[in-house]
Amino acid sequence: MSTHAPHAAQTDRLVALPATLDEAVAALAEVPAAVPVAGGTDLMAGVNAGLLRPAALVGLGRLAELRGWAYQDGHALLGACLTHARMSRPDFAALIPALAAAARSAGPPQVRNAGTLGGNIITAAPSGDTLPVLAALDATLLVAGPEGEGRQIPVSHLLAGRDRLRPGELLAHVRVPLLHAPQTFLKATSRTGPARASASVSVVLDPVRREVRCAVGAVAPMPLRPLDAERWVASLVDWDGERGLAPEALAAFGDYVGMACIPDPAAPEDGGDPPQLPPALAHMRRTVAALARRGLGRALA
Repeated sequence: MSTHAPHAAQTDRLVALPATLDEAVAALAEVPAAVPVAGGTDLMAGVNAGLLRPAALVGLGRLAELRGWAYQDGHALLGACLTHARMSRPDFAALIPALAAAARSAGPPQVRNAGTLGGNIITAAPSGDTLPVLAALDATLLVAGPEGEGRQIPVSHLLAGRDRLRPGELLAHVRVPLLHAPQTFLKATSRTGPARASASVSVVLDPVRREVRCAVGAVAPMPLRPLDAERWVASLVDWDGERGLAPEALAAFGDYVGMACIPDPAAPEDGGDPPQLPPALAHMRRTVAALARRGLGRALA
């Protein structure tokens, strides 16, 4: 589930195959340099390329308690070993539609069958498809620690590097609020078929709080939340009636999100004209704007 693996100093490899979460945490505590692995889609790519040499591995394939989900106080408690293929199924899509859409787009079948939600989070690749959805949903990570100690981390804190897993800790579950409201995920790629996102957007409606939440992925090291754009467009929505917006408002929201995530270059200190946005960034801004506009339009439809 992690590609942040230290290079090993010794030649012997250690592999632990715990049967319970407690055993997995104990194995990590015993060998702090060990790397948890579930699907291994990112980890093994690094190993095969000679970039990573894990000192030890803790396999999570036997932890049935991390491969499903449960309901808890208006939230879904998602196991970190849920695969993208499992999240793609209709029963999960009825629960968290945007996350199911992201899982369906996460790559070819062999990747979706092996790759896990927890691995996507811990690897924290900018193009990770589930990450903007989790950011828009304000998901919380439940971390298991040694000696029964556990803690909660907002997913945005982990992705931004404001909080990290400590030695001996393991991402166990992801808690996601069940909003029972429309939510969307869209992404753009550089080619047809399954591919890494060049930009992605998740839009989530929260009628109870009367909020529109939007997160943009793949254009920065972590998902970006255009908070001013969220608040502005939420003020235009008729939450007690038909929630549709005029095309002009949707277009303005898209432009607002694009500008927030990819701003214009700063003006020079001598007061001259600001430099033009490079063509590649201008194209990326237009792409983000289009995804945000379409995502909100579909959520409000």
